[in-house]
Amino acid sequence: MIERDTLKTNGARTSVEVRLPWYRALPASCISEFGLSVDGVAASLESLRWTMNGKTYAPDELAGDSSEWWFPTDSVVVEGDIPITAGDEEHTVDVDLSLYIPYIVSDHGVLRIEEHSSKTMKAVSA
Repeated sequence: MIERDTLKTNGARTSVEVRLPWYRALPASCISEFGLSVDGVAASLESLRWTMNGKTYAPDELAGDSSEWWFPTDSVVVEGDIPITAGDEEHTVDVDLSLYIPYIVSDHGVLRIEEHSSKTMKAVSA
């Protein structure tokens, strides 16, 4: 899920690029939850942002948008307030993502998948 060598920071705000962990495109409304942490420090929910196709969303804004789609070949940017420094130090980056798969429905409702990805990389200046 996490793209290698995409960790960026301005010292206070940190971002990473993420790929869709599913084989078919999904609309923004299918992104249920997401989280970002670096070196065990999680970005607050209020500071999290999701940028896809040039549009930036707060977590609660994704559910209402079915016009923008996330394609398996495209990366999105997940960012939040996590203070780190750019340089030679390796950072452990974790992204959690929950998605609804709208075309798979069972007796329990629409399929919801929960994914986690972790990578170690250096940060560059944003």
